[in-house]
Amino acid sequence: MSSQFHLHLVSDATGETLNAVAKAACAQFEGVEVQDHFYALVRSQRQLQRVMEQIRLNPGLVYFTLVNPELRRELEAFCAQEGLPCQGVLDAPIAMMRQFLGAAESHRPGGQHEVDQRYLHRIEALNYTIAHDDGQATDMLDDADVVLVGASRTSKTPTCVYLAIRGIRAANVPIVPGIPLPPHLLAAKRPLIVGLWASPDRLIQVRRNRLNTLGEVRDTSYVDVDSVRAEVTATRKLFESHGWSAIDVSRRSVEETAAAVMNLLAEREERSA
Repeated sequence: MSSQFHLHLVSDATGETLNAVAKAACAQFEGVEVQDHFYALVRSQRQLQRVMEQIRLNPGLVYFTLVNPELRRELEAFCAQEGLPCQGVLDAPIAMMRQFLGAAESHRPGGQHEVDQRYLHRIEALNYTIAHDDGQATDMLDDADVVLVGASRTSKTPTCVYLAIRGIRAANVPIVPGIPLPPHLLAAKRPLIVGLWASPDRLIQVRRNRLNTLGEVRDTSYVDVDSVRAEVTATRKLFESHGWSAIDVSRRSVEETAAAVMNLLAEREERSA
């Protein structure tokens, strides 16, 4: 089997769902080089014709999310004629839901992106997170759902942004050696406070990369091995002394860290219920 192939992603909306599914599927195959071709907002015969011309030029696997029955049939017939595998990635989930509910789907493209109350809630959460990044506006920390606490370069900000996109009001507070934590953090009752930490080796690596990006070449306590080890030890003791849950982010992606935080939130809600 060839280690290189073309992957065509055809969507009648923004294609976020399609991209996520394709990325997850490709991640299961090591040593395979994928050249993906992305087509968004394909909602007319003319647009689909252009897509099929590109597929003919670069034959490969075709994934699609098309709710218009005519466009679906045309794309499937074209792929069958060309001898290309073609799969609607939402077909099985929609069919299962149709059978369970005993109701037909609406065939409305991009319905998940409509502006509704949940969408507005996510925007509000994102605004809150931006306003409470890196220890800003600590007097309003009690309005957060989650507060992430950790040393510099422990992925606090990107994790907070990911959580906010999921509708979770997330703030973060940095731990700086020699500087006491904000009193509003220690007094907060409502939010789930989670400590993020990384191994000294990983922390030094990330910090050095950051300094190189900034053009800083001098060694400082920020990347000194003994200093960073002491910082990590003190950070973990701090989490333990306050009874805060702690997550090791040394080898976690932002998505994995956010998932762990959401699991902690769900566990707390279950205990409260």
